[in-house]
Amino acid sequence: MQLCFWGTDSGTEPVANRRHMAFTIESGGAVYWFDAGEGCSHTAYTHGMNLSRVRRVVISHSHMDHIGGLGNLLWNIRKLDVVFGDRKALPLDVYVPEIEPWDALMALLRYTEGDFRCDFPIEGHRFGDGAVFDDGVMRVTALHNRHLPDRPDGAHRAYGFLIECEGKRILYTGDTGGVDDYAPLFPCDILITETGHHTADRVAAALVDRGLIPAEKLIFTHHGVEILADFDGELKKAQAVMPGRVVFVNDADRMELAPAGA
Repeated sequence: MQLCFWGTDSGTEPVANRRHMAFTIESGGAVYWFDAGEGCSHTAYTHGMNLSRVRRVVISHSHMDHIGGLGNLLWNIRKLDVVFGDRKALPLDVYVPEIEPWDALMALLRYTEGDFRCDFPIEGHRFGDGAVFDDGVMRVTALHNRHLPDRPDGAHRAYGFLIECEGKRILYTGDTGGVDDYAPLFPCDILITETGHHTADRVAAALVDRGLIPAEKLIFTHHGVEILADFDGELKKAQAVMPGRVVFVNDADRMELAPAGA
């Protein structure tokens, strides 16, 4: 199983060598994509990712630094299928917390070349708290957070996820209002969380105070301006709070994850 980061910037002004939030998990010959910030598919493809193997895409919320590259991701998958034909009609499922942005995106894509006709099915699915999907390789469970206010009808708009794959429990917080938003998804082996709205040392301290220690790694991504201004210094501060576990990632970083019990 491989964990790859294709965008590690938050919704700041454009930053050299960083795209907005996106990562993938590869398992069972399939690629599972989480969030799709601008430029993420370009980074992935130019660093050797086979986009034809993308099976599912999960979006945490509809801010542009998490969904702004989704159109290009879908377009690039279609284009590569036209050029190489190696997708072989494999369906592509996209999971979104709000269906209106999805409908608008698909309407926009239909104005591109060939009316965006594909030789494989693409389906959008709205999800809420609870099961997002379980395909026998990966199971994803969603829990809403406080990053965005609820819709007028009471539906939630922003989520974190527990990702279970090859015996591993990987918790991705999305953008959050704090540790209490995702504490119910513990325990986990790997925690992937953000520094766009929180400093890493304070997040690490809050986790330690609550006894919420990931078994293997605490990975910080979605970096905000405070972190980027002193990347190495902020990393050392967080590592001092939770020694041996804290990692700051950059675009195109890859991690091999051994299956549970290996």
